[in-house]
Amino acid sequence: MPMTLGGRPFQPIDADNHYYETVDSFTRHLDRRFRRRGVQVVQANDRTMILIGEKVNRFIPDPTFDPVLVPGALDPYFRGRIPAGVDPASLRVVEPIHPEYRLRDARLDRLDEQGLAAVLLFPTQGCGVEQALRHDVPATMATLSAFNLWLDEDWGFHHQDRLYAAPMLSLADPGAALAELDRVLDRGARVVSVRPAPVPGADGRPRSLGDPAHDPVWARLAEAGVPVALHLSDSGYTSLSALWGGPADYDPFHIDPFTKLLAGDRAIHDSIGSLIIHGAFDRHPELKVMSIENGSAWVPLLIKRLRKLANQQPKHFAADPGDTLRAHVWVAPYFEEDVAELAGHIGVERVLFGSDWPHGEGLAEPTDYVKELAGFDDHAVRRIMRDNAAECLGLPVGG
Repeated sequence: MPMTLGGRPFQPIDADNHYYETVDSFTRHLDRRFRRRGVQVVQANDRTMILIGEKVNRFIPDPTFDPVLVPGALDPYFRGRIPAGVDPASLRVVEPIHPEYRLRDARLDRLDEQGLAAVLLFPTQGCGVEQALRHDVPATMATLSAFNLWLDEDWGFHHQDRLYAAPMLSLADPGAALAELDRVLDRGARVVSVRPAPVPGADGRPRSLGDPAHDPVWARLAEAGVPVALHLSDSGYTSLSALWGGPADYDPFHIDPFTKLLAGDRAIHDSIGSLIIHGAFDRHPELKVMSIENGSAWVPLLIKRLRKLANQQPKHFAADPGDTLRAHVWVAPYFEEDVAELAGHIGVERVLFGSDWPHGEGLAEPTDYVKELAGFDDHAVRRIMRDNAAECLGLPVGG
């Protein structure tokens, strides 16, 4: 049922929804030349496993997603409010996979039940693939292109203008990235997903997201009015833990506290910083960026640091970096964060509602997010829950 605001019904747009990939999502359309170098699905006794680059990948322990965590099961964990005496492991309640996690028409029915107008859809398994292939740029490009073919086939990039599935784009080969971008835009993509991380290079040297080598991609997105979503992924920052004697590979279900402390939200902080300092927004004033599932604690710290740098080295900044961030970046905070504080830094017009549904670390019911907006007036609530996403996507604001 639609939400009611000021006595009038309206339906929110959720900027952070997910699907659970089928086991053939990366292999169904993969060029056979890359069948060993890319993603492989293998059986080890009675267990299904994923190999990436012929190495076991542990980003998702069970790529069948059956069973899977109950939506919102980890809510107390992520709020830091686990009751005394409760074992955190006991929160990991699982259930058989539901049709709406994999079938687009079943998902539309679920949206109707949830009272949502539309959702942006992001991968689950896919968030760990590019890091695993970082040393093989051709395999990276072929694998993500194959995945996007599956995504369009199973979900569509704008199914009934309610399900906006974001194709994954790697900038590792800028020419191939531009060709892939043109293809998905021609197929109707309204948002694309890029990993918030240094860009792997064929010569083994990573590049900044703001490197001019990526300008043709940013220019095409700016021209099309299509935002790029920097969604939480394996950005390679677990290597910081390795410097301190910790693990080098990202295992999202077994992250020790020190690794969390080191990595945290560093990837999105550095990614947005790279775009600002290296001039991507100056060269492409219409470029729009969404930060999805990265929280918001990084925002005030980044603005403070950038402003200090701009004062110290003004020649590197064409404008106030805080103003640049506010002009170009929309942020979906974690539901447990202080949304009012974020709005104070970037303006209520740049705050997005994202539930992370149906993940266990998200909300059990997406529209419960409105409970986190106590203190905002009706106009601000509507902006956060719907209108900001609609504007960023170029959709009608009313509705």
